[in-house]
Amino acid sequence: MKEAVIGIDLGGTNTKYGLVDRTGDCFADGSIETHAHRPVTEFIPRIAQAITALLQQHPNVSVKAVGVGAPNGNYYTGRMEKAPNFQWGERVELAKLLSEALQLPVWLTNDANAAAIGEKLYGVAKHFKDFVVITLGTGLGSGIYVNNQLVYGHDGFAGEIGHTTVFLDGRDHTTGRKGSLETYVSATGIKRTVFELLCNRIEPSPLRDLSYNQMTAKHITEAALQGDKIALEAFELTGKILGLKLSDTVAHLSPEAIILFGGLANAGDLILRPTKYWMEYYNLGIFKNKTQILISDLKGDSVAIQGAAALAWEEWTKHQ
Repeated sequence: MKEAVIGIDLGGTNTKYGLVDRTGDCFADGSIETHAHRPVTEFIPRIAQAITALLQQHPNVSVKAVGVGAPNGNYYTGRMEKAPNFQWGERVELAKLLSEALQLPVWLTNDANAAAIGEKLYGVAKHFKDFVVITLGTGLGSGIYVNNQLVYGHDGFAGEIGHTTVFLDGRDHTTGRKGSLETYVSATGIKRTVFELLCNRIEPSPLRDLSYNQMTAKHITEAALQGDKIALEAFELTGKILGLKLSDTVAHLSPEAIILFGGLANAGDLILRPTKYWMEYYNLGIFKNKTQILISDLKGDSVAIQGAAALAWEEWTKHQ
């Protein structure tokens, strides 16, 4: 009988789930539409039905637990709290509801913490005690390890680096704040930067042929790789702002490494080089050249599932 856990990556648009063994191999997976605008009481039976169907295809698998990475997921309470883009109420007892539906123990954390646990168990952070994972997706999340322990803070929400302020009167954010880091450094943020550059510059660019809603970070990366000046400058500006804020992170934590994870990190050296340069430029002298910046080596569509599953394996093992 093969042992596995279920990893669930809960997104505002789609929810991905999969069976993951102890080595981190996601050997079966699936997805459903989340329908975040509808009640959570509709979501729970749909995800339970989908997971049950997956398990029926793998009768020789013994499932031990479930791990969930969710927006504003609180590890201490098992709740999603005030999650943006979800109309599920201010506090949703998600771990409890899933546990009752699946008849398995369920542990919940936010998606960036799940990514950090995945890096610790399966990725480039295996041999680090002190590191930070920065998730660069639609927004910017972060998971922090200090002395081999994930940092949750007293309320379960520590590590919101994406909501630190870059410019006091900067870009609007859906939280109502202005100038937050993730409005500049994220897939959404770099797109906003590109459109500002397109408005202020006259250079030809293939990006001019795309509407705001059409453009993705992948388009910007592809244009930069082809030498497009607008796209290249957008990456330079994005890396400079990220490097500045990571120098603050270095001053606070002095980590061995900072690991970039997620869609925008797939741009590789386009984001890595300027980020490294400007982090070291802004670092205090005692911190210079002590913290590595690395790109996650966890690849593929199952990465977020692996991260959530890593939480399940870690917690299930603790409770044996």
